[in-house]
Amino acid sequence: MTRRILFIHQNFPGQFGHAAFALAQARHEVVALGINTRDIEGVRCIRYKVQPPAQPAQGAAQDFEVKIVRGQACALAMAELKRQGFVPDVIVAHPGWGEALFCRDVFPAARLLVFAEFYYGAEGSDFLFDPEFSADSLAARMRLRLKNSVHLHALEAADGGYSPTRWQHSQIPASFRARFDVIFDGIDTQAVRPEPGAMVQLQRAGLKLVAGDEVITFVNRNLEPYRGFHVFMRALPDMLRQRPNARVLIIGSDDVSYGSKPAQGGTWRQVMLAEVGATLPMERVHFLGRVPYADYLRILQISACHVYLTYPFVLSWSCLEAMSAGCLVVGSRTAPVEEVITQGETGWLVDFFDHQALAAQVVEVLATRETLGAVRQRARQMVVERYDLQAVCLPQVVGLILAG
Repeated sequence: MTRRILFIHQNFPGQFGHAAFALAQARHEVVALGINTRDIEGVRCIRYKVQPPAQPAQGAAQDFEVKIVRGQACALAMAELKRQGFVPDVIVAHPGWGEALFCRDVFPAARLLVFAEFYYGAEGSDFLFDPEFSADSLAARMRLRLKNSVHLHALEAADGGYSPTRWQHSQIPASFRARFDVIFDGIDTQAVRPEPGAMVQLQRAGLKLVAGDEVITFVNRNLEPYRGFHVFMRALPDMLRQRPNARVLIIGSDDVSYGSKPAQGGTWRQVMLAEVGATLPMERVHFLGRVPYADYLRILQISACHVYLTYPFVLSWSCLEAMSAGCLVVGSRTAPVEEVITQGETGWLVDFFDHQALAAQVVEVLATRETLGAVRQRARQMVVERYDLQAVCLPQVVGLILAG
């Protein structure tokens, strides 16, 4: 039976791209709403604009007001769809920016599925995890509670939905949790795989690196404390002193995805280079910024040791892609990472804050990497069995959308 399916994501396709494409290819009528959207074959993508309020709210209410405004803009776009005759059977929405607030008001009969990526908590999560960059206060706790407002509205209205990992699922309030499945976004393990002949050319440095070279990799969308950039930088002097032939390839921009910008101004890269740059052989540390996906993949394929650190927060695709590419991964002993890395079996875990332990573990991996082929194989096999896009994750999410 053909279904009408509406995807709502501020930055469509986001996590919905593979499912939207698969459903469109199966001849369902698929429409996507978003502010910043990228076209997908077979999907009717509609962009709408948000008008900021003339007099923005102040203090703790400001964030909530911004999300209400986005929700209202999305509701008007949904109402226009309805006027044109499109009434979805199923809505799949990311609630994080407010777009899911008024789905029920426009389409009360549609089955509403919510992508429950992250529900904020005051205990045992990212909040106050890193005392260097956070401080407890009543004001901070009030802001956090208001930050969950759009998620609570979405969870209450939803017929169901899904979270990417068991840990992220566990953060959903217990009264809603049973309605939500655990389904990861999926890794294309056929594309993201080991390649013994991989080669990377660093034009600016006049350097060619190949699989087998002593390359340490670190990847994030943006270089910031939430993803352990400060810890990694503090570990680098010891790593590079003990491994004089090692080179470091760092992928990531200087913006901020999570958390805050440095209080003293500038970027986190500038802050950390001011702290440790004088002790680093900078000719062996290569900041690559953002790179095309094909280049990113080749960098993983030549990696001798990949470092992945994160607060207790959303698990990055890059962690599982590194494992799928056959990397030897050293990760932080935080809940999202512990879900995918088993100590000594599929990688190694170190305390997030212990940069000396991180350096020692990376040095050990580099020194023994020729004997660690079984770890690489087990890491990749785990990703293939649990997180493969085509065989595991995509059938699960499409099945959820078409159920009922």
